[in-house]
Amino acid sequence: MASDRNDNPADDADNGVLEGPVGAETTGIGIVGGATAQVDVTLPAHADDDDDLVDDDVVGGDIVGGDATLGASRAYTAEPASALPAAPAPDAASAIAVPDADHAERVRPRTSEITLQSRRLGDFDADRESSDLLTPDRLLDPAHVVRPEPEGTWQNLVYRLSGRRINLGDGRRAQARKALDRRIAAPLAGGARFVPVLSRKGGVGKTTVTTLLGMALADAREDRIIAVDANPDRGTLAERIGRPSGKTVRDLIRARDDVHGFNDISQIVARDHTRLDVLASEADPHISEAFSDADYEDVAEIAAHFYSVVLTDTGTGIVHSVMSATLERADTLVIVAGLSVDEARLASETLTWLETNGYADRVRSAVVVLNAARPGAALVRAEELEAHFRSRVRAVVRMPYDPHIAAGSAIAFRDLQPETREAARQLAATVVEGLRTQAAA
Repeated sequence: MASDRNDNPADDADNGVLEGPVGAETTGIGIVGGATAQVDVTLPAHADDDDDLVDDDVVGGDIVGGDATLGASRAYTAEPASALPAAPAPDAASAIAVPDADHAERVRPRTSEITLQSRRLGDFDADRESSDLLTPDRLLDPAHVVRPEPEGTWQNLVYRLSGRRINLGDGRRAQARKALDRRIAAPLAGGARFVPVLSRKGGVGKTTVTTLLGMALADAREDRIIAVDANPDRGTLAERIGRPSGKTVRDLIRARDDVHGFNDISQIVARDHTRLDVLASEADPHISEAFSDADYEDVAEIAAHFYSVVLTDTGTGIVHSVMSATLERADTLVIVAGLSVDEARLASETLTWLETNGYADRVRSAVVVLNAARPGAALVRAEELEAHFRSRVRAVVRMPYDPHIAAGSAIAFRDLQPETREAARQLAATVVEGLRTQAAA
């Protein structure tokens, strides 16, 4: 039998059902037939449409994203009419009505996996936990945690129009960003991990890559990250951050017997705004003694006690004694290659040297960074370089040219171009995944 509402179109207005799609400024949400709450929500016509605020516009009350106007409807099941309080019929302005809070809670997806953040335990015993491990993610039941405000233009619009009761979740870009954050912040069990950054040729961006990798790790992780300038002569790692401490590796080596807590080492390292700690190399031209393998061992022993990840900005001399000490402690390697024929060959020859000198397993788990240190199109075909190195190492990451880096001054992570930040974060996630895979093997 046909319903009365279908037989009498005039009843539609009385039941709070609009005649057709409406714009964002007149979006209607009403109770239909006492059993279903219909919400007119515009959705992307294609999965690839952008949903971020910077790329989308609201035109004439319709949300326009990518190359198509969003148009669709989504219905939510509500309580029967008998369970809801009586409400007067809406007037011509069609005031917005929303499902109750219990309904909004029912449509939220349940989170079955709780991710724990990794923190350094400091001086605690291996079988004891510190208070830092009592995190909300670990202790709170996800079923009772209120979901945060969604990110994304139309998701946020629905959230606000519904009086903050309908939470459709984040947009595509926000989901991708948060997923990358989780990859970078994945816990690392066990002791400190050592990650040297190598290059046999100067000027290809080895120090820059060390800085970007350290900033991306420190910005997303909860534990401590340090980058050590192990250049045997004079390195420039400390000049790439805006808060130098004036202290160097020599100061830490002299004070190693007096370092009893993190406060002692924090007086020597420099800290970036992302919370990356940097230990500078000696810059005094009157110092005649180069940084040696014994010096590196002293620094590494202290760093391993207070930090979870220790990055090492190495020099170009691969046969120097400090390089041997660095490679012995390495858990995974990052090799930097420039976008020219000679720079690419030197990087490939570095892999060969490592393979023939007992580090073949490190080569297989290494990451190669193809760094564009100069503006404009590269003279070599980057895809051919990538194919070559992928045949030898675990992963290849491309680092684009960035004028903020090319200036040669301190690097502010937030001031980098979005493509550069994304590449640095991809590198950080790739390194962490390699460390976790190695630990599980």
